Amino acid sequence: MRDTWIYLENGTFLSAKSFGADTTSVGEIVFNTSMSGYQEIISDPSYAGQFITFTMPEIGNVGVNGEDMESSKAHCKGVIVRQYQKEYSNFRGEEALHTFLEKHGIIGICDIDTRYLTKMIRNEGAMMMIASTTISDKEELKKLLENSPRIEEVNYIQEVSTKSSYTHTSGVYDPVTFCYNDAPAPKAKIVAIDFGVKRNILNELTEAGFEVEVLPNTFNGDDLISRYDLREIDGVFLSNGPGDPLVLKKEQEEIKKLIERKIPLFGICLGHQLLSIAHGHDTHKLKFGHHGGNHPVKNVQTGMVEITAQNHNYNVPESVRDIADVTHVNLFDNTIEGLRYKNGPVFSVQHHPESSPGPKESRYIFSEFLQLLQR
Repeated sequence: MRDTWIYLENGTFLSAKSFGADTTSVGEIVFNTSMSGYQEIISDPSYAGQFITFTMPEIGNVGVNGEDMESSKAHCKGVIVRQYQKEYSNFRGEEALHTFLEKHGIIGICDIDTRYLTKMIRNEGAMMMIASTTISDKEELKKLLENSPRIEEVNYIQEVSTKSSYTHTSGVYDPVTFCYNDAPAPKAKIVAIDFGVKRNILNELTEAGFEVEVLPNTFNGDDLISRYDLREIDGVFLSNGPGDPLVLKKEQEEIKKLIERKIPLFGICLGHQLLSIAHGHDTHKLKFGHHGGNHPVKNVQTGMVEITAQNHNYNVPESVRDIADVTHVNLFDNTIEGLRYKNGPVFSVQHHPESSPGPKESRYIFSEFLQLLQR
């Protein structure tokens, strides 16, 4: 392990050890409270531009494997853990986490007080930071950080979205056979717009009965309207993704076209936020966001409380209640977690119903999209 030096924009300067790539990296620091599933979290494209601080103290103990990847690579800026376990033990493990991070050019930081970092983020909010295995001078790190773009100034969607369209055919993972199910016979066809989509979201869509065609973020709304009018597609799904949704001006305009044509739309996370913006209600940044697999969300329609997986720093405003019915509410801070719009067949959720990792209590939402199309 190499020495590593960290500088945060509030002036905090720390030293630690590194178990990943030998590099210097700048990003936004957040914390994740999930107790398991670190590989799925690290490979989630929504973490592009961010350092992930795990509150779970032991990381690396089950290694990594090809089947649990949520995308083709790790997109985060870095991983921060209390204690790294170099020797992994799991019958599905294929390599150690440190070799995985090295291959993807991701810095891993350990032997650091993650409780201290988490409390700092909770009290002061998510902030920019720089970490380096080669630069130890505080003033040099400070200067590099000050001259680097902030996360809200970068369009990370261009980095994580697919470059060409494809059809997704895999179903959900079967823990009995240790493989992914074949997709069942489709009952409807949708286009999924990839803003940084997780593989298990696509798996859940096919499992729910959709034929899923995935398009890049450069999609053309007029083309989709023409295909919908010809009944080549039945609806459009807007995926999760990284960064500030207000940066995505082109995507907002294309989504507005779909709303005006009253094409059935379903959004998750970033897709949820973009739908609000396209309806004229801009998002705002939360103090430290929601990241973890233990967030209680109340289903307003049924009264049931669902434990959900979350990964976002931005939220829709209360003013959106003027044009949409709130279907879900976060019980940690009463922020809006789900909407059903009054002006057309459009609904969205802020949390992740595919729950990978996390509980599966919200999987029914994928079936609700199919029911909407069938109606």
